[in-house]
Amino acid sequence: MALDESRFKRTVIENCLRSSQLLLGLPAADIKSIAAMVVPKRLEKGDYLFRQGDPAEGFYIVQRGAINVHRVSPLGKEQVIHVFRPFESFAEASLASPTGFPADGRAITSSSVLLVPKRDFVCLLRKRPELALRMLGSMSQHLRVLVALVDDLTLKDIEARLANWLLKHCLRAISDTPQTIQLEATKRVLAAEMGTTSETLSRTLAKFREQKLLQFSGHTITITQPRALEELLRRHLGEM
Repeated sequence: MALDESRFKRTVIENCLRSSQLLLGLPAADIKSIAAMVVPKRLEKGDYLFRQGDPAEGFYIVQRGAINVHRVSPLGKEQVIHVFRPFESFAEASLASPTGFPADGRAITSSSVLLVPKRDFVCLLRKRPELALRMLGSMSQHLRVLVALVDDLTLKDIEARLANWLLKHCLRAISDTPQTIQLEATKRVLAAEMGTTSETLSRTLAKFREQKLLQFSGHTITITQPRALEELLRRHLGEM
């Protein structure tokens, strides 16, 4: 029975690794090698996976839940860098850097992650150079996320930031047809991602509702007039 349980856990880990964009398409032998080295970690909501300056043991792949990677200013203001969700990898830069983690990582819901130890994975990289190219691609994607974050924060007006965020999360092309967005994080996390407070975010959402641009209930936001919201953003950017 214990052997069957161990095999089941290993299979679950291997399936998670196969689903990761970072490791997608790797030969089965490589997946098994990585699965043998990973260290599963479970976190409850609010638990810290790491804090800024902690020694970097390796990189992580989210198995379940969500990890909020953020920085905290000297005044205590939290700026979300990104929220990582199932099968996304993060902290790959630790493989090439002797310094500690540059940010904090906290579970925003009950979560499970896989730690891929630095030393063991670097040994595998030496045997599989093509994996190094995948790591560069993954870090390039993270850089694009950071550039997008900088772009968003240059929008000084919270109305522009919120409109921009909503439009980015539309699944279909912008038209007059309503679109629905499911919020996977709390308003506090969303507000931190936009560099504002939850109170300001709530007021701006209420203002958009009064303008009949959207409706919201719980974790569901319906953009009733996507094209009008896009026009509002363009006005704030001085494009109209």
